[in-house]
Amino acid sequence: MDRINQSSVTEFLLLGLSERPEQQPLLFAIFVGMYLVTVMGNLLIILAIGFDPHLHTPMYFFLANLSFADACFSSTTVPKMLVNIQRQSQTIPYGGCLAQMYFFMTFGALDDFLLGVMAYDRYMAICRPLHYSTLMRPLVCMLLLVACWLLTNLAALLHTLLMARLSFCAGNSIHHFFCDVVPLLQLSCSDTSTNQVALFTVSCMILTGPLSLIILSYAHIISTILRVPSARGIFKAMSTCGSHLSVVSLYYGTIIGLYFFPSSSSSSEKNIIASVMYTVVTPLLNPFIYSLRNRDMKGALEKLFNRATVLCQ
Repeated sequence: MDRINQSSVTEFLLLGLSERPEQQPLLFAIFVGMYLVTVMGNLLIILAIGFDPHLHTPMYFFLANLSFADACFSSTTVPKMLVNIQRQSQTIPYGGCLAQMYFFMTFGALDDFLLGVMAYDRYMAICRPLHYSTLMRPLVCMLLLVACWLLTNLAALLHTLLMARLSFCAGNSIHHFFCDVVPLLQLSCSDTSTNQVALFTVSCMILTGPLSLIILSYAHIISTILRVPSARGIFKAMSTCGSHLSVVSLYYGTIIGLYFFPSSSSSSEKNIIASVMYTVVTPLLNPFIYSLRNRDMKGALEKLFNRATVLCQ
C-alpha cells in the first residue's frame, strides 16, 4: 500500500507568486507585459544581427545565441504561470513538471556558459588582435556553441533522470511558480542524498567554471588596456566590453545578493525572488543593455526598423 501511495502523484500544484486572489489580475498584467517585452526585445536583437552583415562577427554571433537563450529561458516558466492565473488553476502534470525543470536548467546554464565564452571572445579580440580572426574563425565559434549546448543539456538531463527515480508522498504542492529542483526534492519521500550531491557538484561547476573564465579574461584585458598609451585607445577597448560587463554584473550580482548575504526572508521567498530575477528581469534587461550601450547595435536596429517601415508602406 505504501508503494502505491508513493507513486500515486500524477500532477503537482504550483502555488505561484501569491496565494491572494485579489493580487492575481495585477500579477497577470505585470508579467504578461514583461514577458512580451522580453521576447520582442531579444527577437529584435537576433533579427538586427542577422540582417546586418557588419555584425556577422564572433561577438555578435554569441550575443544572438544569448538572446535566443534568454527568450527561451523566460518561455519555460512565465507562460505556464500566466495560463494558471488566467484559468485559476494551479496544476501541472508530472511529466510536464519534469520537462519544465529540464528546460529551465538547460537555458539557465546556457546563459552562464555563453557569458563565459563571450568574455573569452573579448580577451582574444583585445589581447591577441593579430591572431583573432584565425583563433575565433566560424568553425571554432560553432564548436564553442555546440560545447555549451552539450554541457548544459547533459547537466539538465542528469538532474531530470535523478528526479524521475524519486517517489513523492509528502504532498504535491510546490511553493513556487514553476517546477524547480529544490522544491521538488523537498516533496520526495525517497533518499535524495544522491540528488543533493549531484546538485551541489554540478551547480558549482556551472557557476565557477564560466565565472573563473570571465575573471581571468578581464584580468588579462585590464592588464593589456593599462599598457595602451592613449586614452582614446583605452576608451575604444573598454567600449566593446561595457555591455558584456553590465550583463555579467546583473547576472552574478543577483546570485551574490540573494544567496551569499544574510536575509530575513525565508528560504522559499528567496528562491522565488531569485527565480523572478533569472527568468524575467535579467532576460528583460539584456536587450536594453546591449542596444543602449552599443553603437553598432543601435545602428543595426535603426536599419531594421527602416527596412520594416519600407516593407509596410
